[in-house]
Amino acid sequence: MKYYLISGEASGDLHGSRLIREIRRLDPEAQIRCWGGDLMQAEGAELVVHYKERAYMGFLEVALHLRKILGYMKQCKADLLAWKPDVVVFIDYPGFNLPVAKFAKQQGFRTVFYISPQVWAWKEKRVRTIKQVIDRMLVILPFEKDFYQKWNYPVEYVGHPLVQIIREFKETHPELKPGAQPTIALLPGSRLQEIRKKLPVMLETADRFPTYRFLVAQAPSTDTEIYTSLIGNRTNVELVADKTYRLLMRSHAALVTSGTATLETALFGIPEVVCYKGSALSYAIAKRVIKVKYISLVNLILDKPAVTELIQDALTADNLERELKLLLTDETKKQQLASDYKNLWELLAKGGDASKTAAEQVVAFTGER
Repeated sequence: MKYYLISGEASGDLHGSRLIREIRRLDPEAQIRCWGGDLMQAEGAELVVHYKERAYMGFLEVALHLRKILGYMKQCKADLLAWKPDVVVFIDYPGFNLPVAKFAKQQGFRTVFYISPQVWAWKEKRVRTIKQVIDRMLVILPFEKDFYQKWNYPVEYVGHPLVQIIREFKETHPELKPGAQPTIALLPGSRLQEIRKKLPVMLETADRFPTYRFLVAQAPSTDTEIYTSLIGNRTNVELVADKTYRLLMRSHAALVTSGTATLETALFGIPEVVCYKGSALSYAIAKRVIKVKYISLVNLILDKPAVTELIQDALTADNLERELKLLLTDETKKQQLASDYKNLWELLAKGGDASKTAAEQVVAFTGER
């Protein structure tokens, strides 16, 4: 059968690659075409456009690149018509994927959404569109099933794919552990706008800890020069490319851009401060439309402020310095965080191996006649 997968960022590429691997296990003759990244391509999918070409964040940034985004949508729709897949699998990335899903449904293609858009955070009315254009919704956060139930829309909770991914990594790399020198991971994000907004503040914080070692996670397919130009001649900062999990396991704490990385860091058990800073206009718009209490997945899933979130004007070197010292020296805080992380792991592990379960759902649905 022919499978067409569409993702739009590094995390979607990761989860898409695991899904492809499991689809191939179940359907050895599978033909797979994708909009994704290096990881999906490495699993044997034919890559149409890399996500790095389409990685825009924030309301203003999207508006400025709207013509280019619409051009990619047109290209994607034409490619669907030419290739004629048996099923189209959309992985998160709703601003692009939902319009394409509407087109795919109109053309008679079967549609599956793996990793729900965060409609529970904002644009809840998108659920009406989802019900119309998505045949199967596979969710990875435990509270999402109850959310969709309010809309009378049955969905399948398949567990969170990061649990199995991180479990396997820990089991195969027992030698990775923090050394004697205090080591801090800096995860500034995968998009250029994120890196340019947050990394300078993180590096200013590093200047205040000259005896500490700071490891900057370079996102896949991101130009090295972007990082080195910001790091400059700092001797206590090291750039680490494409080895974020190794970096985390060697760290005592982390400063992390809001997004999937906050959850990955927590599942590795690393104390963290969550960082967010966007353009003034994008942030002003976001404050008006986003309804959730927290920006990090860790706090949203646990429904409590387990990890500190420094948002917009609060993201300063002074605040990062204070919070980092607390993470490293306050024993009560460290014990509470370890307990919260344990609860988080147990909640997300209840669904089993998400990639395997999702692939079983996709293959079975595609094969229905």
